[in-house]
Amino acid sequence: MRRAYSVEAIRHAEAELMARLPDGALMQRAAAGLATVAARILRESGGVYGARVTLLVGVGDNGGDALYAGVLLARRAVRVDAILLDPGRVHGGGLAALRDAGGRIGDLAALERTDLIIDGLLGIGGKGALRAPASDLAEAAAASGAPVLAVDLPSGIDADTGQVSGTAIRAHVTVTFGAYKPGLLIDPAAERAGVVEFVDIGLSALPPQPAVDALQVADVAALLPRPAHTTDKYGRGVVGVACGSVQYPGAGVLAVGGALRAGCGAIRYSGPREVSADILRRWPEILVVDALPAEVGRVQAWVCGSGLPADDAYSAERTRQVIESGLPTVLDAGALNYVHANVGTHCVLTPHAGEAARLLGVARADVETQRLDSVRRLADTFGATVLLKGSTTLVAEPGGSTVRANPTGTPALATAGSGDVLAGLIGGLLAAGLGPLDAASVGAYLHGMAGRAAGDSGTPISAGDLLAAIPQAWHNLQT
Repeated sequence: MRRAYSVEAIRHAEAELMARLPDGALMQRAAAGLATVAARILRESGGVYGARVTLLVGVGDNGGDALYAGVLLARRAVRVDAILLDPGRVHGGGLAALRDAGGRIGDLAALERTDLIIDGLLGIGGKGALRAPASDLAEAAAASGAPVLAVDLPSGIDADTGQVSGTAIRAHVTVTFGAYKPGLLIDPAAERAGVVEFVDIGLSALPPQPAVDALQVADVAALLPRPAHTTDKYGRGVVGVACGSVQYPGAGVLAVGGALRAGCGAIRYSGPREVSADILRRWPEILVVDALPAEVGRVQAWVCGSGLPADDAYSAERTRQVIESGLPTVLDAGALNYVHANVGTHCVLTPHAGEAARLLGVARADVETQRLDSVRRLADTFGATVLLKGSTTLVAEPGGSTVRANPTGTPALATAGSGDVLAGLIGGLLAAGLGPLDAASVGAYLHGMAGRAAGDSGTPISAGDLLAAIPQAWHNLQT
């Protein structure tokens, strides 16, 4: 699992470590890791010997890290040019060492013929968009076409929130030291970080609970439900689905399909006969019930809301009965029109940014630019686990606990019906016994993997393609 900590927590851990180490030792560790990755990038693009590297050097420790990495590269016959953001405030020891190793002080012309740019303009304390002259350097770096290696995080992103307020570095690779930062896991900042390489510098005083974490393959594989030889269909979990309407029948079909792919034992569908008929034509094994949710019989979890219209008494009643069942429940799409404060910890809400904005009474742009804060506010307001959809899907529990960032998102998922499949998938995982946080996190991870598999050729996909790809994604996780 990738664990990301706040700037405050990381600075505390760094201070504790520096108090135990000789002066400058921590920077040397970081520089060594940075130089190793830089050399690998150069080898992959033609070779280290004789290559040209340009350092963008700010006034903080990131600038010092870049300078000392430049020293190590210069000793390997790399031509290193350093462009200084503020010559009067540069790290003196690093600059002197670079000059001694044969490095040079350069200008923007160095970017026209460089093989690699190392971004050491700003560190984890940077807030807001880059301002001139740093913004000029960032724009010149982008215009050069050379690959960019960021020191700890791309300059111009917010380390704590993932916000990007304006001009910022777009890195191909980011080398982060000691601990992940939330901004490296949350878009739009994460998208600017490229491939993130972690370098362990020995931080040990980090808090037990990170600000953000991200499940990895082994974590998800360990959470997947696995029936025993003696497990019957009820032991695997029965999902109740109260989705779809006469206006939007396909949403019910897709939600049922997602639940079927989640490893549950059976599905009971509660909804209009027109939708039931469509479902049975596709999946005759579904148990359809011409009754409201309170009367369908034995289920272990509910999926409700996909395809439910607004301002509709029947939809409102379906949603109310599902919530009041007290069973683990996914509330998606139309059901979000009928939720009120404190729906309960048994519920998982799955809004996209527009729905989240309506629930919070803010503008959609506010949610998009403040995703981490928004998902926490939603979880606390409704007393439920919240999965906030987006390029980085975030999952939060009420009470300020760690937020999970899903690392498998893909633009292929931006297609009609994709969210209905996700709701069903999470509901099936709830019925199989996972708790709300794990069901939402594993569902999002599988959903993303299936989207990547279905759209791996770069061609557009449909929600049906996504459904068909889930078993292969599940298999890949297990193996």
